[in-house]
Amino acid sequence: MLLRVAGVALLVLLAGLPAPSAATPEPPRRRAQPLAGKVVVVDPGHQLGNHNYPAQINRPVPAGGFTKPCNTTGTATNGGYPEATFAWQVSRLVVRRLRDLGATVRLTRHSNRQDRWGPCVDARGHAGNAIPADLKLSIHADGSYAAGARGFHVIAPADRAPWTADIVAPSRRLATDVRSGLLGRGFVAANYVAGGDGLDVRADLGTLNLSDVPTVMVELGNMRSPYDARVMTSTAGRGRYAAGLVSGVRSFLGAP
Repeated sequence: MLLRVAGVALLVLLAGLPAPSAATPEPPRRRAQPLAGKVVVVDPGHQLGNHNYPAQINRPVPAGGFTKPCNTTGTATNGGYPEATFAWQVSRLVVRRLRDLGATVRLTRHSNRQDRWGPCVDARGHAGNAIPADLKLSIHADGSYAAGARGFHVIAPADRAPWTADIVAPSRRLATDVRSGLLGRGFVAANYVAGGDGLDVRADLGTLNLSDVPTVMVELGNMRSPYDARVMTSTAGRGRYAAGLVSGVRSFLGAP
């Protein structure tokens, strides 16, 4: 009887105790965002449907003290993979990675379709000026038929007052950083242009001439080269291109 009473008393006592609680979980770690507050314009070269709109893309537009056709059709691999599609696919990877790092990213086009054309080089050149963006990256590929031509090169604007004098120095630093990013991912500098060092300067590109923010145009490889084409048409290859470009952007913006 005494044991039964003691047992009942113990149950009553235990019933009044709070249930044991699991260890309080740690709050989820916030993803590092080294590019928070930065604004980047990504310009995927051309548009898939440009060839369907010859009147529109051949219309002359301002290009920085002279006029040029609104746009061109771009090039393609020997197998028919278009530059516009390559630029679009790489650009989307770049945008995703930059946004994951906290950057605000603006695109100059938002589709890759046969029933679309443009935008013109003057609109591409002015993109980002009003924000103002921290930089603009124009993504292209080349189409040289020179024997053995392969590799990438990065084009910076020439010093042309009053058009580009204020962005020449930072644009050339951006070009150097983008080149380093691509070299760091195993790509080789072009062997057929820009003196073989992967850096070029041009005064004839409206996309660069009309920019008020640091800008470069990168020709990621020669689409007519069987070697470059194999990389460009592969998912892994486009991922490597995007990683190299993002690495260059991060270096330019001082983001570890």
